[in-house]
Amino acid sequence: MRSLLEFVSAEGQETLSREGSFAPGAEDDQALDAYSRAVINAAEKASSSVVNVEVAHEVRGRRAADPRLPREARGHGSGFIFTPDGFVLTNSHVVHDADTIHITLADGRRMRADLVGSDPGTDLAVVRIEAPNLVPLGMGDSQALRVGQLVVAIGNPYGFQCTVTAGVVSALGRSLRARTGRLIDNVIQTDAALNPGNSGGPLVNARGEVVGVNTAVILPAQGICFAIAINTAKFVAAQLIKEGRVRRSYIGVAGQDVPFPRHVARRFGLPEASGVLVSSVEDQSPAARAGVNAGDVIVGFGGQAIAGIDDLHRLLTEQRVGVKSEVEILRHEEKVRLEIVPEEARL
Repeated sequence: MRSLLEFVSAEGQETLSREGSFAPGAEDDQALDAYSRAVINAAEKASSSVVNVEVAHEVRGRRAADPRLPREARGHGSGFIFTPDGFVLTNSHVVHDADTIHITLADGRRMRADLVGSDPGTDLAVVRIEAPNLVPLGMGDSQALRVGQLVVAIGNPYGFQCTVTAGVVSALGRSLRARTGRLIDNVIQTDAALNPGNSGGPLVNARGEVVGVNTAVILPAQGICFAIAINTAKFVAAQLIKEGRVRRSYIGVAGQDVPFPRHVARRFGLPEASGVLVSSVEDQSPAARAGVNAGDVIVGFGGQAIAGIDDLHRLLTEQRVGVKSEVEILRHEEKVRLEIVPEEARL
């Protein structure tokens, strides 16, 4: 004899199965299995290339004089091997000012790493290790990404090695402010969960190819995370390996975005009613030699309209170093054209 509870439960299951309201079907199982297989495949292909990055900084200044405080500050992040001869890509902020860097591989091997180069302007850095049997991560094409596409983030949040989270590409072409103040373009937004320690780890597609370098989250928001596009990282990594830095030009001004009346824009034929207000000019800088003054508003550079400081940053590339360019400014309600020769930016 069945109890009343067993009878009701059995009858209810049969009813739900007949009506199909809540009974899981084969198609649902297959869809779930397909999603799971995609995540598992990506994680298995990429995990062996993901590393834990440990850094140490010697405590200096007033803190060093306090015997109660530790003599060394430690931090950690993630990275991934991208060449068989030991080059590892990570975030610049992970290894910034580190006195020592150690890498722990997925198989448990731990070794000293040397900094090859760092680019705070894109928050990317390359370090190198010497070890046999390294497995590089395959490079994807971030230009081929689509919104809604499955992506998997792998890293070491809070020291939990090779943690895997999955999500989708939430948006493409975002911009993210680097610690230097430069704007990083073509950033990938994803909802694959990132936490402290994920920085520098790979964002991979379903084939296990890296499409981004995980770099930032927005707190206290949930599901808003960012990765530097791998196409950007390829260029930066090549420059860092070749020269140890990424060359950019500078003109030596500090400024801020400023709007001005629409009739001023119409009067001077400007597409936008805004520009860069020069707050200060460095002594002996290209801008100082060109005659740019504090209070000027930069509205054009090299034949391109300047509506804000980010427009100016985008144009100050390596190709501008030593090349005479025209800068257009508004000064006392007049439009003035000056010739300026940008120099290589100092790190």
